[in-house]
Amino acid sequence: MAIPSWSIFLRGAAMGAADLVPGVSGGTVALITGIYPRLLAAVTSVNASAMRLLLRGQWQALWRHVDGEFLLPLMLGIGSAIFSLAGTLKLLLATQPLLVWSFFCGLVLVSSLTLMRTEIARLTPTVVLMSLLGVAAMLLLGLGSGISFPQHLGGFFVAGLLGICAMILPGISGSFILLLLGMYGPIISSVADREWIPLIVFAGGCGIGLLIFSRFLSFVLARARVATMALLVGFLLGSLVILWPWQQVLQTTIDSDGQVRPTQTAPVSPFYYEQTTGDSQLLGCLLSAALGAGLVISLHRLAGRSATNRAADVPQ
Repeated sequence: MAIPSWSIFLRGAAMGAADLVPGVSGGTVALITGIYPRLLAAVTSVNASAMRLLLRGQWQALWRHVDGEFLLPLMLGIGSAIFSLAGTLKLLLATQPLLVWSFFCGLVLVSSLTLMRTEIARLTPTVVLMSLLGVAAMLLLGLGSGISFPQHLGGFFVAGLLGICAMILPGISGSFILLLLGMYGPIISSVADREWIPLIVFAGGCGIGLLIFSRFLSFVLARARVATMALLVGFLLGSLVILWPWQQVLQTTIDSDGQVRPTQTAPVSPFYYEQTTGDSQLLGCLLSAALGAGLVISLHRLAGRSATNRAADVPQ
């Protein structure tokens, strides 16, 4: 049974909302809502054959070749969510950072457990090793001094090139990569303020990166799916160190706007945070994390019901 356009649009909107969140992947949402294989196939179909059809003006054949009935509502859903929610997210990060990061932690923790349960049948030495490698990589990134990217058009292009690689991975977030590069704030501000030139350059980097990386990802998943998923689970679990809401600032820098920006932080307990920094908002943070976890669980159950209904409609 074909997925209706409105359902594809809503799943795209969920992917767009996830791609705004550092630590939550749009690819994860695509995976748990049952459209990831079709997404990867549609993206990889943008190839030399598609270009020939475009140059010849064979629009109907091109539409079928790239699965336009799927890609169009999906892209509309992603775009509408990004542009409608970026301003709200920017405001919340400025006014309620502890609650926002707690929400992200809940999302990421349950996303990692969901991926582990659905994609990894049993714990083998390879699975354990790949997961530990993923955790170690995120710990090194999270506890390091970070990367400072130039906030000009070249920086926006390279950020798009690197960020999109993670945006389609089920398990690691493109926004998380942007956060590591120091480009998350500038890009969110550009979306919220409708600064079109840097956004177009960023989108160009995303487009080129997507065409290149989707083929590599298809190749790897076809040959080592379980090991790749184990690595991604490790990335997710390790990213909790960076998303942990209670952080002690160890090192700062002055950005191009003259504002003090943390470049190195370390996670601390909420009780230590309250003694040294201010109100830990512990109860609110726990509720916010539970809300994030509940959202992932709801999406996963919805995807399970959709898959069951599609199987029931297949003639025996």
